[in-house]
Amino acid sequence: MELNFVAIGVATVVQFVIGAVWYTPVFGTLWGKIHGFDTLSLAEQKAAQTQMMPLLLVQFVLTFMTSFVLDLLLAGMPADWNAYGFALFIWLGFVMPAQVSAVLFGGTEPKWVLSKIAVSIGASFFCYLAAAFVFVLMG
Repeated sequence: MELNFVAIGVATVVQFVIGAVWYTPVFGTLWGKIHGFDTLSLAEQKAAQTQMMPLLLVQFVLTFMTSFVLDLLLAGMPADWNAYGFALFIWLGFVMPAQVSAVLFGGTEPKWVLSKIAVSIGASFFCYLAAAFVFVLMG
Protein backbone atom coordinates (compact mmCIF):
# COMPACT_ATOMS: atom_id res chain seq x y z
CA MET A 1 0.00 0.00 0.00
CA GLU A 2 1.57 3.23 -1.17
CA LEU A 3 0.37 6.67 -0.18
CA ASN A 4 0.67 9.66 -2.50
CA PHE A 5 1.81 12.46 -0.22
CA VAL A 6 1.70 15.03 -3.01
CA ALA A 7 -1.96 14.14 -3.63
CA ILE A 8 -2.61 14.25 0.11
CA GLY A 9 -1.13 17.76 0.24
CA VAL A 10 -3.12 18.90 -2.79
CA ALA A 11 -6.33 17.37 -1.40
CA THR A 12 -5.69 19.16 1.90
CA VAL A 13 -5.26 22.53 0.20
CA VAL A 14 -8.28 21.98 -2.07
CA GLN A 15 -10.51 21.06 0.89
CA PHE A 16 -9.21 24.01 2.91
CA VAL A 17 -9.96 26.39 0.03
CA ILE A 18 -13.45 24.92 -0.41
CA GLY A 19 -14.07 25.45 3.32
CA ALA A 20 -12.79 29.03 3.14
CA VAL A 21 -15.07 29.83 0.19
CA TRP A 22 -18.02 27.94 1.69
CA TYR A 23 -17.85 29.62 5.11
CA THR A 24 -16.89 33.10 3.92
CA PRO A 25 -18.38 34.42 0.66
CA VAL A 26 -20.99 31.70 0.14
CA PHE A 27 -22.47 31.23 3.63
CA GLY A 28 -20.42 33.67 5.71
CA THR A 29 -23.30 36.02 6.49
CA LEU A 30 -25.57 33.16 7.54
CA TRP A 31 -22.76 31.47 9.52
CA GLY A 32 -22.10 34.77 11.29
CA LYS A 33 -25.77 35.08 12.26
CA ILE A 34 -25.89 31.48 13.49
CA HIS A 35 -22.94 32.16 15.80
CA GLY A 36 -23.95 35.69 16.82
CA PHE A 37 -21.01 37.27 15.03
CA ASP A 38 -23.35 39.83 13.48
CA THR A 39 -24.27 41.19 16.93
CA LEU A 40 -20.67 42.11 17.75
CA SER A 41 -19.33 45.62 17.28
CA LEU A 42 -16.86 46.17 14.45
CA ALA A 43 -14.03 46.27 16.98
CA GLU A 44 -15.16 42.97 18.52
CA GLN A 45 -15.45 41.42 15.05
CA LYS A 46 -11.91 42.51 14.16
CA ALA A 47 -10.60 41.15 17.46
CA ALA A 48 -12.33 37.83 16.82
CA GLN A 49 -10.87 37.69 13.31
CA THR A 50 -7.33 38.23 14.62
CA GLN A 51 -7.82 35.30 17.00
CA MET A 52 -8.79 32.99 14.12
CA MET A 53 -5.25 32.19 12.89
CA PRO A 54 -4.47 29.51 15.52
CA LEU A 55 -7.88 27.95 14.86
CA LEU A 56 -7.28 27.96 11.12
CA LEU A 57 -3.92 26.26 11.65
CA VAL A 58 -5.61 23.56 13.72
CA GLN A 59 -8.25 23.19 11.00
CA PHE A 60 -5.53 22.83 8.37
CA VAL A 61 -3.93 20.01 10.37
CA LEU A 62 -7.32 18.33 10.79
CA THR A 63 -7.97 18.66 7.07
CA PHE A 64 -4.58 17.06 6.40
CA MET A 65 -5.60 14.19 8.68
CA THR A 66 -8.83 13.77 6.71
CA SER A 67 -6.92 13.69 3.42
CA PHE A 68 -4.33 11.28 4.81
CA VAL A 69 -6.89 8.83 6.17
CA LEU A 70 -9.04 8.99 3.04
CA ASP A 71 -5.99 8.24 0.87
CA LEU A 72 -4.94 5.46 3.24
CA LEU A 73 -8.38 3.87 3.03
CA LEU A 74 -8.58 4.27 -0.74
CA ALA A 75 -5.12 2.74 -1.14
CA GLY A 76 -6.34 -0.35 0.71
CA MET A 77 -9.47 -0.76 -1.39
CA PRO A 78 -9.66 -3.08 -4.39
CA ALA A 79 -8.77 -1.33 -7.66
CA ASP A 80 -12.33 -1.65 -8.98
CA TRP A 81 -13.79 0.45 -6.14
CA ASN A 82 -15.09 3.86 -7.10
CA ALA A 83 -13.25 6.57 -5.14
CA TYR A 84 -16.23 8.96 -5.33
CA GLY A 85 -18.65 6.34 -4.06
CA PHE A 86 -16.26 5.41 -1.29
CA ALA A 87 -15.84 9.06 -0.24
CA LEU A 88 -19.63 9.45 -0.33
CA PHE A 89 -20.08 6.39 1.92
CA ILE A 90 -17.49 7.70 4.39
CA TRP A 91 -19.31 11.04 4.44
CA LEU A 92 -22.76 9.43 4.67
CA GLY A 93 -21.87 6.84 7.31
CA PHE A 94 -19.49 8.73 9.56
CA VAL A 95 -19.03 12.43 8.85
CA MET A 96 -22.60 13.58 8.23
CA PRO A 97 -24.11 11.76 11.25
CA ALA A 98 -21.37 13.12 13.52
CA GLN A 99 -21.94 16.66 12.26
CA VAL A 100 -25.71 16.41 12.67
CA SER A 101 -25.31 15.07 16.22
CA ALA A 102 -22.84 17.84 17.07
CA VAL A 103 -25.38 20.44 15.98
CA LEU A 104 -28.37 18.75 17.63
CA PHE A 105 -26.62 18.33 20.98
CA GLY A 106 -24.14 21.20 20.76
CA GLY A 107 -26.29 23.98 22.11
CA THR A 108 -27.28 25.48 18.78
CA GLU A 109 -30.26 27.81 19.02
CA PRO A 110 -33.33 25.90 17.74
CA LYS A 111 -34.04 28.47 15.03
CA TRP A 112 -30.60 27.81 13.51
CA VAL A 113 -30.42 24.00 13.77
CA LEU A 114 -31.50 23.15 10.21
CA SER A 115 -29.42 25.93 8.67
CA LYS A 116 -26.31 24.94 10.62
CA ILE A 117 -26.77 21.28 9.69
CA ALA A 118 -27.25 22.13 6.01
CA VAL A 119 -24.22 24.40 5.84
CA SER A 120 -22.00 21.99 7.78
CA ILE A 121 -22.88 18.81 5.93
CA GLY A 122 -22.83 20.59 2.58
CA ALA A 123 -19.26 21.76 3.14
CA SER A 124 -18.03 18.33 4.19
CA PHE A 125 -19.84 16.68 1.27
CA PHE A 126 -18.07 18.86 -1.29
CA CYS A 127 -14.74 18.53 0.52
CA TYR A 128 -14.87 14.73 0.48
CA LEU A 129 -15.83 14.63 -3.19
CA ALA A 130 -13.07 17.11 -4.03
CA ALA A 131 -10.51 15.02 -2.15
CA ALA A 132 -11.66 11.92 -4.04
CA PHE A 133 -11.30 13.86 -7.29
CA VAL A 134 -7.72 14.78 -6.40
CA PHE A 135 -6.87 11.18 -5.52
CA VAL A 136 -8.39 9.90 -8.79
CA LEU A 137 -6.66 12.60 -10.82
CA MET A 138 -3.28 12.13 -9.17
CA GLY A 139 -3.56 8.40 -8.52
